[in-house]
Amino acid sequence: MMRTSPPFRADHVGSLLRPAALLRARDDLTGEALREAEDEAVREVVRRQEEIGLQSATDGEFRRASWHMDFIYRLGGIGQATDEQITVRFHNEREDIEFTPAALRVHDRIRLNEPIFADDFGFLRDTVTTAVPKLTIPSPSMVHYRGGPAAIDPKVYPDVEEFWRDLSAAYAEQVRRIGALGCTYLQFDDTSLAYLNDPAQREELAGRGDDADHMHLRYIKQINAALAAKPAGMTITTHMCRGNFRSSWAASGSYDFVAEALFGELKVDGFFLEYDDERSGGFEPLRYVPPGKMVVLGLVTTKHGELESKDTLKRRIDEAAKFVDLDQLCLSPQCGFSSTVEGNELTADQQFAKLALIVETAQEVWG
Repeated sequence: MMRTSPPFRADHVGSLLRPAALLRARDDLTGEALREAEDEAVREVVRRQEEIGLQSATDGEFRRASWHMDFIYRLGGIGQATDEQITVRFHNEREDIEFTPAALRVHDRIRLNEPIFADDFGFLRDTVTTAVPKLTIPSPSMVHYRGGPAAIDPKVYPDVEEFWRDLSAAYAEQVRRIGALGCTYLQFDDTSLAYLNDPAQREELAGRGDDADHMHLRYIKQINAALAAKPAGMTITTHMCRGNFRSSWAASGSYDFVAEALFGELKVDGFFLEYDDERSGGFEPLRYVPPGKMVVLGLVTTKHGELESKDTLKRRIDEAAKFVDLDQLCLSPQCGFSSTVEGNELTADQQFAKLALIVETAQEVWG
């Protein structure tokens, strides 16, 4: 049957393609004028989500340049390096491309100076009419995964355990403060827990001095610490994919490496899982999902505009239901449509057609 609380049978990850007018505004406007242009774009995209029949709505992450770095740079004690960039290599069928944001530096004790994206969420909360407003933020894991040990000033954190305690405490305060603003649907986006399934990614982490074979256990522990005092009535999900930048990907591998600990120990209410192609492996790892936890199957790709077959989606849902009860399953795109401001290689019409397909398929599967 359909669900009245998140995650919903038909749901989506968060980011949406930026309209052309908003992209022009980002180039031409600043300050209040830019904010007004963003407000108008958010109003329209919320209307479209509700019109399609989605039970949750985001602001499309329209005010961000990047799904995660915009948040991370606003944590107290973390700043952008002026002389160094992070290089993340992505792949597609034609070429390799790079995402190169400014490197981050942990130059002081990590803290939450003010709730991040509070004004953005407040606007979304006041804009929705039928949908539950959903806020997406990067998980605490991403602070470490993007920076690594070299990003942490040893004079600030001679004991790395203090870094982890402060990081989780800052996130716990973010969760509390956003909850106080009326947020009942919060998502921690976390590519690291999916990347760690890729032996090449683990090799890269080991090369920089991390315990790559056990890093997922550390990340699970720190996310749980951030969620230990979550407000009553708040649903928290996590989304895990293998990279999404201009229709390209960064990692491959099934969820097997992290599945038992991830599904058994991570104290979230639901998992958004990428399952749109063979890079994600099979559904067998879902056998570790305990009763009461929801799995949102990301069967609809956001990396190209070709519309999936409804019959194929239903068949794949049936395949997943061999490993976890059908009543614990939902349907979504595999990732956002625009994890960064550049967006993926499809049109807005194709994007909304995919979201409508998800709603229609969910109605037919779950009633």
